[in-house]
Amino acid sequence: MHRVEQVMGFPVSLRVDDIEGSDAIDVVSEAGDAVFAWLREVDERFSPFKPGSEVSRYGRGELPVSRLSADLVEILGLCERYRVATGGAFDARLPGRGFDPCAIVKGWSVQRAAERLTAAGAGRFCLNAGGDVVVGGGPWRVGIRHPEIADKVCTVLELTDGAVATSARYERGDHIVDGRTGLAATGLLSVSVVASTLTEADAVATAAFAMGRDGVDWAAGLAGCEVYAVDAERSVVRTAGLPSVGAGAGAGA
Repeated sequence: MHRVEQVMGFPVSLRVDDIEGSDAIDVVSEAGDAVFAWLREVDERFSPFKPGSEVSRYGRGELPVSRLSADLVEILGLCERYRVATGGAFDARLPGRGFDPCAIVKGWSVQRAAERLTAAGAGRFCLNAGGDVVVGGGPWRVGIRHPEIADKVCTVLELTDGAVATSARYERGDHIVDGRTGLAATGLLSVSVVASTLTEADAVATAAFAMGRDGVDWAAGLAGCEVYAVDAERSVVRTAGLPSVGAGAGAGA
C-alpha cells in the first residue's frame, strides 16, 4: 500500500509492504485511514494558525491548565523539557510569536501515527512527513538532502526500526529562532538526528539547530541519538554510530 496526502501543510507519504491476503489488506487500509484521520485531527487541535484550536485558545489564555487535554499537557511537558535542556535556545514561547509548539507537535503526532500502524499489525512500513521519517521492519534507506543543492543528497542512512528528522534553512529560510537571543539561528545549514522515535528525533534536531554549532555536540551527547550536521562554514560533522551506507555529493559540492 502506498498513499500520499497533504496534511498540516506538507506531504505525508505512507508505504506498507508486508500485506498478504484480503483480510490483511483491509486491516492495513483501515490503519492507513486512521493514520491520516489522526494527523488531520492533530492539525485541527494543535495548530497555532487556527484560531479555534486548543493550542490557540491556550495561547490566548482562554484555557487554564486544568482544562487542557492530556495530549496538550504532554506536549507542554516536552516543550519545557527541551527549553531547559538547551538553556532557552529552544522555546515554544517566543516574543511576538505567541505559543507555537509545532516543533514538538509534528514529530510527536507522526510517531503516534506510526504506533497505530504497528498496533494494527503492519510490520514493514515507512511514514514520511515532509522529510521527517519513521520506519519499521527495515532495512529502509533514507537520504539526507544536501542543504544547498535540492536534487542531491549528502548521505544515505539505513534504518530498521527508528526515525530520522532534519532541521534546515532550505525550505523556510531562517525560520528557527534562538530563544536566548530572539534572533534567527544561523550557525548551521542543516542538522539531522536519528533516534528511536520521531518525537525525539524531530525535537532534538530543532533544538540543536536553535543552539547553533554548539547544538551538534549537545545532540551527539544524548543517549540513543546519532547526528549528521553541516555548519555555516560547510564543514560536516557526523557521529561514529550514524547508520550511513553511502554518500551523495559532499556538503561543499
